[in-house]
Amino acid sequence: MQTTAIFGSHVVVPGEAGPSLLRDRWVLLEGDRIAAITTGRPAADIVSDRPGRMILPGLMNLHNHCFSEAVARSHSEDGNGRKNNQSIVYTVLLPLTKTGLEILSPDERMAVARLGILQLLKGGATTVMEPFRAGLTEMFDAAAEMGLRFYGAPYLFSTADAQAGADGVVHYAGDDGAAALAEWDGLHARWDGHADGRIRLAMSPHATDTCGPDLLRACAARARALGVPITTHLAQSQREVDTIRARYDGRTPAEYLDWLGLLGPDLLAAHCIACSDSDLALMAARDVTVLNCPRVFARAGTTAAFGRFAGHGLRTLVGTDGYNMDLLGEVNAASMISKVVAGRADVATSPALLDAVTARAAEAIARPDLGRIAVGMKADLTVVDMGHPHLQPFHDPLRALVALANRANIDEVYVDGHRRIAAGQLTGGDEAGIVAAGAAAIQKIWDLPEARAAFAG
Repeated sequence: MQTTAIFGSHVVVPGEAGPSLLRDRWVLLEGDRIAAITTGRPAADIVSDRPGRMILPGLMNLHNHCFSEAVARSHSEDGNGRKNNQSIVYTVLLPLTKTGLEILSPDERMAVARLGILQLLKGGATTVMEPFRAGLTEMFDAAAEMGLRFYGAPYLFSTADAQAGADGVVHYAGDDGAAALAEWDGLHARWDGHADGRIRLAMSPHATDTCGPDLLRACAARARALGVPITTHLAQSQREVDTIRARYDGRTPAEYLDWLGLLGPDLLAAHCIACSDSDLALMAARDVTVLNCPRVFARAGTTAAFGRFAGHGLRTLVGTDGYNMDLLGEVNAASMISKVVAGRADVATSPALLDAVTARAAEAIARPDLGRIAVGMKADLTVVDMGHPHLQPFHDPLRALVALANRANIDEVYVDGHRRIAAGQLTGGDEAGIVAAGAAAIQKIWDLPEARAAFAG
């Protein structure tokens, strides 16, 4: 069993009221577990002893989209591609990703998947939940190959051809929900528990306006029978709220899911920006988790405030949504946007935000073996170099981490005791080759006439 000893000038451990810090400690890994936290240097096969670093529990990013946001990257900023300043989800991303998967070869899809996993690891994540179109099964292959702890969440739709009309309302082309669930069952049988248990599945009905009642009920029943988490997009826009009200007797999207029995401790609901205060109170009463992704909305001039959800007593996590897979940068955005929205500096604090991507995230997916540095826990660690000039000097390490650090400070990433990032670089892989191949595959989609038309203007 391989042993690894890692020195941290600061080590984040569980405290009575949230994360606490130990000074000048060694963390000893044996195989895939944390074996000890010591003041003296332990004997180990591998020793990582640079001073000035902070050892964090492996960061957990439970909402990300490697493929769809790669398609949108640098196209959709400054309002580009948005019709009447509306969401690009149904007018651009869903149609283009569907076509993209049809034209890309298996090798090209794998190149896209590898590029996404590379960005996630270099962004400091050890565990990721990734909703994606079911045709991109290479996401599982890439995560297994590159060592990420991965909750794949292949989408289920009541129709795979959802289209938004000129009025913004999403229309269905048919009902193939049963086929989507059968496809998910096949992926679960193939992948769940793969790679020594690092690869898992989550149930991912796409959104309230693309999934009808029968499919949502079936998804919940199947997920609960298997004990897997459920994730969906909820109240992403006012258009979604209007659509659900018109379809389902005046219900809001949150009320719609509650009517169908989906609101519960196993539901991770992404975004929720158009939820009313009464929706949030209902969700808190049902112990739902909110996945807050502030930067992807900020690019469109919309505030998605972590502090608003947390202020309603909701378990609130932070994810990157694929837009910029820098989890430290994302928690900084969550802090800043929350403070601006609240008009106060004492909301979305540094300890709360670190908890949101470690211990609270582990709680949301029922993984008591993740999210904390303690003996017996999984050996998933994110090591941050706090010696960079833009972090010096600092008085409070946690505040410096949240306010000032970003992915450039990620020094090492360990998953199951294996070092996947060392000195900020991928171990055992050709970063330049991965980037070139992934970018070339996405360019093939950008070259499509429908892509040029979608992003015009």
